[in-house]
Amino acid sequence: MILRNVCVIGAGTMGGGIAAHLANLGFQVTLLDQTEEAVRRGAERLRTAKPPHFFLPERLHDVRLGTVAESGEWIGEAEWVIEAIIERPEAKKALYESLLPHLGDDAIITTNTSGLEIGLLADGLPESFRRRFLGAHFFNPPRYLKLLELIPTSETDPEITRKISQVCEADAGKRVVLAKDTPGFIANRYGMWCMYLAVHIAEKLQLTVEQADAITGPFLGRPKSGSFRLNDLVGLDVMDDIATNLMARCTEDPHVAVLARPKSLNFLLAKGALGEKVGQGYYRREGKELLAFDLVTHAYRQRQDVDLPGLNALAKRPLAERVRLALGQRDEVGEFLRLYLAPALRYAELLKEEISHSVQDFDRVMRWGFGWEMGPFEMIDAIGSASIGLSSPSHYIGGQYREFSGELVTPAADPQFLTLLDYPVIEQHENFRIRDLGDGVRAISIGTKMGTVTPDLVDELSRWLRLAAAGPLVLASEARAYSVGFDLKFFSDAIDLEDWDGIDRALAGLQTLGELLEARPTVAAVHGYVFGGGLEVAMSCTQVVADAEAQIGMPEAKVGLFPGGRGTTLMRLNNPQTAKRLAEVVGQLAQGITSTNAEHARTLGILRPGDIVSYHPDRLIYRAKQAALHLKGAEPRPAWTKIEGPVLGQVDAEIKALQTKGLLSGYDLSIAEKIRNILVKSDSYEAALARERSEFIDLCHRPHTVARIRHMLEQKTALKN
Repeated sequence: MILRNVCVIGAGTMGGGIAAHLANLGFQVTLLDQTEEAVRRGAERLRTAKPPHFFLPERLHDVRLGTVAESGEWIGEAEWVIEAIIERPEAKKALYESLLPHLGDDAIITTNTSGLEIGLLADGLPESFRRRFLGAHFFNPPRYLKLLELIPTSETDPEITRKISQVCEADAGKRVVLAKDTPGFIANRYGMWCMYLAVHIAEKLQLTVEQADAITGPFLGRPKSGSFRLNDLVGLDVMDDIATNLMARCTEDPHVAVLARPKSLNFLLAKGALGEKVGQGYYRREGKELLAFDLVTHAYRQRQDVDLPGLNALAKRPLAERVRLALGQRDEVGEFLRLYLAPALRYAELLKEEISHSVQDFDRVMRWGFGWEMGPFEMIDAIGSASIGLSSPSHYIGGQYREFSGELVTPAADPQFLTLLDYPVIEQHENFRIRDLGDGVRAISIGTKMGTVTPDLVDELSRWLRLAAAGPLVLASEARAYSVGFDLKFFSDAIDLEDWDGIDRALAGLQTLGELLEARPTVAAVHGYVFGGGLEVAMSCTQVVADAEAQIGMPEAKVGLFPGGRGTTLMRLNNPQTAKRLAEVVGQLAQGITSTNAEHARTLGILRPGDIVSYHPDRLIYRAKQAALHLKGAEPRPAWTKIEGPVLGQVDAEIKALQTKGLLSGYDLSIAEKIRNILVKSDSYEAALARERSEFIDLCHRPHTVARIRHMLEQKTALKN
């Protein structure tokens, strides 16, 4: 289904975030509110939001702004109308009534609600409205959280549900879970209950907020925000509203009392400490410092280091093993988990049939919406139901999941969401693997830590490419990031040994690897950090498919260096040969600028016009494979052209201007001069590569570079000397 024209009604936090997210992805977006002032305030929030809603600030101008009363024609143009106003049924129903004369005959209407029953909102409206009306619960902020709960009513046309689900997964960058039309759906009915339970248990055991967050964060396979930091990010007032609503509407739930306000929450709400949006909640910002709220004294204090021996002893074990062992410990960690995790998993068993269509859907909501490594039923299977006082059979067996009837079913295959690790290994090498993506496409699957480029990886991969059979390739990484760059310790050790020939060989090897990749149809699939030497390799591929949130760039200047593995040369070849643009490239590389996202990387000239941005967080490998299948062959390298006119002087003037603005230090200027020489003084491509290596090695001799490298290795931060 092709659906591109969207009208979002409600310019508040959620409505604005949804509008921005869809505008990022190329939808034609209208954002309306009741008054011009309200929609202007909403636009201003979008402009200043942190983290930013837009990939590029200028995308705000792509959102058409107006009022509901004066925009009937715009509403009528929309193929999808998204209501995102206040969480009050009477206000929503009144809005729907006012929309009826303007809605297109085939427009799909969704409500963004965190838990109001969808069927009740549509009650009394015409059948033509009810059949194309359903809930679409986006998670905040929509750009960064991929889960979308879709909630059809008993009267929603199943074809409408299918179409909007397809649009959201194919074009809107979402993973969709269908939830039942019950209070809070899956995410808030269960997730909010777990958030409240953690606060109650921490208060009962008199743990600090830091201790509770340490236990309920990565130790449990969950985000670093843990429990209390998550509460602040959600908003304590939002939590209270959802909990109050659930308590009023779930009176038959024997465990609903958990949603009563804990003492600390009651105190903070009374003080107006609503969380991150006002700068204080369970944590308080004071400048760059974050203070912690004391659950006993109800006062803020300096944050304390967490020293829980039971946590430290198990932290490096696999998730299921450490949780299972921790449950049996007679310490603070074990006591907390017995009072928190065990009841939470039992509560999931109690709720599952009421609020979800399957345990797979339930688990997906908690993984995709809350960032859990394991959903509750996956966790029960992993640690054993007996460890939490249950005797339920396994929920997952051999790739199947158990329906509520007890029958095992095989989920439908969906190749567009397969990860790199889902594909079979057909060749095993020391630093990489070759995986079969199907349809004649193979993946070079880099296996080094954080995708680090090492001399061994370069040599091994170069040998393989020289012997490999023809056919399209995808270059990707198995790590959490595509690549953090070339192994900095290699350069540090080589400098200590004064092994200048070794550095030259390493750089020449990296340049040659790029040329080998350049000579065949290859797509780089990049995500996370895409830095330095790793980026130089990716830029050598015929095409790059970049995850939208990838941070891309060449930060070598921060360690006193510059891209010496063809990166500097490729930046010249891939950018216009004007003095102004070359000066911008010099300044960019000399500052070590990296992009905040893939769209930003395109504006920096790192991604080429033909490179692709993948906006769906789970479709990167699929998009890369499709791109590889469409390659007609390797693209010829752009020709090295002689630069005419007084370019050198113009570039120098631009560089000097950057120094005057304080963007380049004295030593940055030295690095900039070397980059300038490669870009402007080299007579040929081959000369540029040779100059890359020689100028790079010259920097390795210099004390300022040595100091920057050592500072980065020891302190993990850049030294501006």
